[in-house]
Amino acid sequence: MRTRRVTTLVVKELKKLIREPANLFMALIFPMILTVAFGAAFGGLGSGGTDTTYTVGLVDLDASVSQNWADSFKEGISDTGVLVVAKYEDNETAHADLLQGKIDSIVILPEDFGDSVDSFLAHPADPSLWVNTTLGLAVDQGSMIVGAVVPPLIQQVLASTIFGKQAMTVALPLTIGTPAQVASSHLTQFDYMVPGLFAYSAIFVTMLVAQAFSTEREQGLLRRISMTPTSSSEVIVSQVTANMITGAIQVGIVYLVAGLMGFRAQASAVGIAYALTIVLFLVLCNVGFGLITASIVKSSGAATGLSFAFILPQMLLGTFVPASREIARFVPSHYVTDALTSLFLRGAPLSSPVIMMDLLVVAVVGVVAAVVGIAVFQRFGRG
Repeated sequence: MRTRRVTTLVVKELKKLIREPANLFMALIFPMILTVAFGAAFGGLGSGGTDTTYTVGLVDLDASVSQNWADSFKEGISDTGVLVVAKYEDNETAHADLLQGKIDSIVILPEDFGDSVDSFLAHPADPSLWVNTTLGLAVDQGSMIVGAVVPPLIQQVLASTIFGKQAMTVALPLTIGTPAQVASSHLTQFDYMVPGLFAYSAIFVTMLVAQAFSTEREQGLLRRISMTPTSSSEVIVSQVTANMITGAIQVGIVYLVAGLMGFRAQASAVGIAYALTIVLFLVLCNVGFGLITASIVKSSGAATGLSFAFILPQMLLGTFVPASREIARFVPSHYVTDALTSLFLRGAPLSSPVIMMDLLVVAVVGVVAAVVGIAVFQRFGRG
């Protein structure tokens, strides 16, 4: 394999991308229009949607003589039917899981929780004798609805713990702190969709690759190239390289336009580079899907239709469209969206096990899909 030949073919593919309006639209202009459209439609909207349950990480630091109030509070959380309790020994472990998206929120019971409740019940009319304290609360910044749902429920549980089911709205010595993750930024529904936009734009590489190879086969270009010293591996490597370059440009376009629409990623420069890497593995995966599609079809028109067999599952299950996580795990785009949500919205560290697992899955699937696609195309798709 000669680098000069590959470079020449890469330049040829990029020029063809720019000169053909349909390909230029799908590869570069479509991600821009998509980002602007969603930014305009959802940029001013807050959280929305519903989930069945939310996991609350409970850190019990209560050192009061009586533990009855802490136990009652825990039971009250479970009794809501909406909140599920996950117990933690320390705040650091709970926050680490929150950053990775393993739990939806954290509630920290202070050391004087029980003493505060007892002081209120002993002297309900004399606030000077109350032991005032604050419950710590943090919620997942990567969810559109947790910040709106969990704090009111925790407030309701606190009142029910003290007064029973007939909870009253009166002054209390116990207050709930401002949700830490929500107070740090005001996210719109568009912000929650941005991670999915990166995956969404990369998915259509399948159609571009399938159309490109099908068209060149119809025009006899592949056959003519095979009669030159250029090897088939050089042709395919050039196609993969050209699409990886296109994918990188797509990521840059989406990030730039999203920033102009008000999106601000909670990630460092290294985190953004990490995001680019995982999206490029998704591009590699879809290059493989495109080669498989081109091997099956006989025309470029059929390539467009069949490519949606790979595009639609990824688009509907793995981007910003709500879907069951159990089903979404079968599409590679889900792992890209999950990792970018943790990086851009939660500000999770790169060493997070969840993010590293997402990268590993997308990398393995991407390489396997590309290898299978190349093998299938060399065997059946060259015409």
